[in-house]
Amino acid sequence: MADTATATRTIPFLTRLTRHRVPVHALEAAGAEAGGRVVRLNMGPFRPYLVTHPDHVERVLTTNQANYLREGMFWDPLAPLLGKGILSDGENWAESRRILQPLFTARHVNAMAENMARIMDELIDTTIVPGQPFDVAKGMSAIVHPVIVRLFFGAKISLEDINRLVPAYDVAVTAKALRLVLPFVPEQVPMPGDRAFRQAIKAIDEVVYPRIAEARAQRQEGDDVVSRLVRARTQDGGADVDRRIRDDLVAMHGASTETSTTALSWVWPVLQAHPEIAAKVYDEVDRVVGDDPVGIGHLPRMPYLKMFVSELMRLYPSGWILPRTAIATDVIGGVTVEAGSTVILSPYLTHRLAEFWDRPTTFDPERFAPDGAAPRHRYAYWPFAAGPHVCLGQHLFAMEAPLLIAGILRRYRPHVHLDRPPVPRLASSLRPPRGLTMTLEARR
Repeated sequence: MADTATATRTIPFLTRLTRHRVPVHALEAAGAEAGGRVVRLNMGPFRPYLVTHPDHVERVLTTNQANYLREGMFWDPLAPLLGKGILSDGENWAESRRILQPLFTARHVNAMAENMARIMDELIDTTIVPGQPFDVAKGMSAIVHPVIVRLFFGAKISLEDINRLVPAYDVAVTAKALRLVLPFVPEQVPMPGDRAFRQAIKAIDEVVYPRIAEARAQRQEGDDVVSRLVRARTQDGGADVDRRIRDDLVAMHGASTETSTTALSWVWPVLQAHPEIAAKVYDEVDRVVGDDPVGIGHLPRMPYLKMFVSELMRLYPSGWILPRTAIATDVIGGVTVEAGSTVILSPYLTHRLAEFWDRPTTFDPERFAPDGAAPRHRYAYWPFAAGPHVCLGQHLFAMEAPLLIAGILRRYRPHVHLDRPPVPRLASSLRPPRGLTMTLEARR
């Protein structure tokens, strides 16, 4: 890249954090001040580079992707959970990608869709009690997790094991949140959440490893992800095969459930905050689905719901912060990024750049109308990352999200118990605040 290095501006992030008290809002303020330029964030002894402009995102995630590894901030604390498979780098990542990619193509996901819709319809019936308030995040998790678990594990997993996995994953992705804003604290220094994180990993492994052994004992019969991974890894051979299967399975399961649960938790406060948009969503679901169970055949006839989900992922991308470590010195946007430095990318911030989005903080599904505005920069919208590491589960989410939303709205109308706009809480994903509740009333 033929950039000429210039002086780098530093933004006092800890001052912003003290002022805003909400890490996501502090980062949003820093992104607005940067205005698409590459800046450094002063976080005391830790000063990462903030990269938000689509041209610069493209450089990190695509054109010079090999120089920016998923190491350091964010990744190292989660390493015991994610392992060295599909969410790592290098040879392990390439091998895992080769094995897993066929399982998440649009064609394969479409083949699973009717089964997914059926399972989801059953879970909505058995999970939701109309007229009774319930925790939004837990309610979405209670539907999403069993759907993904059954698709991944097939009939090889019991309800008891599902009930162990759900809270364990929830703890694992939230317990290390404090280290996101204090990445300079060594792992050997105890921090709140460390013990809960270790216990969650133990619970996950106690469920996953026996399922791997069971699939191998049954000669890997079946189309579930465990059986396919065991078949593929057994053919490849090599040391520590079970650990590789475990890492791929846990990483993909965690990414699939966390993205969906987090995004779907934002659906309901957004609908309540925008009644005119909600009316269009309700009307489309009523006309297309009616009282029938939602199926894959309904989805092409609900374009507004698809636009709604796309806009939801613009303003509330689950993976809101994606750090990388620079292996060699590089120049991004005229700024020299030294080898060993941390680069922070954030679709949450890129999706709010006024240069690329009109009224960037306004929720407007019409942005994604098929005959809408002029084409935008390819990297102005990247809720599922981009480049070689683009999320494998994006087709699964594109099918799962409208199926679940329509499945709930064909029966109920939501009322979220809120007296102010919800504030994202600190976690590895963009989660709504704790204790957010709603009531679902039967649709008349």
